[in-house]
Amino acid sequence: MQEDVKIQLVDAWPEEEIIELYEAGGWWKEHYPPESIESIIEGSFAFAVAVNAAGKAVGMGRVISDGTSDAWIQDVAVLQEWRGLGIGHDIIRALVDHCVRRGLCWIGLVAEPGTREFYTPLGFKELPGEPMVFEPEE
Repeated sequence: MQEDVKIQLVDAWPEEEIIELYEAGGWWKEHYPPESIESIIEGSFAFAVAVNAAGKAVGMGRVISDGTSDAWIQDVAVLQEWRGLGIGHDIIRALVDHCVRRGLCWIGLVAEPGTREFYTPLGFKELPGEPMVFEPEE
């Protein structure tokens, strides 16, 4: 990672910067209310931002957990111009370390297709079987 980028666990962050990161990941929908960012951050077990020397968030990731047994890492995104510098790995390491320090014994994630090589050096492996999802009709 670049020396001028630091990973911070936060309880709040400017919503426009987080929306930009969700857009970089392809996950922000136009109809989502910007004020939902506050509840996304507050509702996370941990929310990490990668902050550049100017104080701007250039990457993020979060953990969803009950804080007792297991956790899911999700929404890991880095702005395009900051990719390839190890920032995503550092975000995940910070989130994993946070979970392990709190005694969580199972940490999972759902990865985008074609990203397996990104996660395996960090100690993640494929689960047997197929993940399942329920999507309510709109």
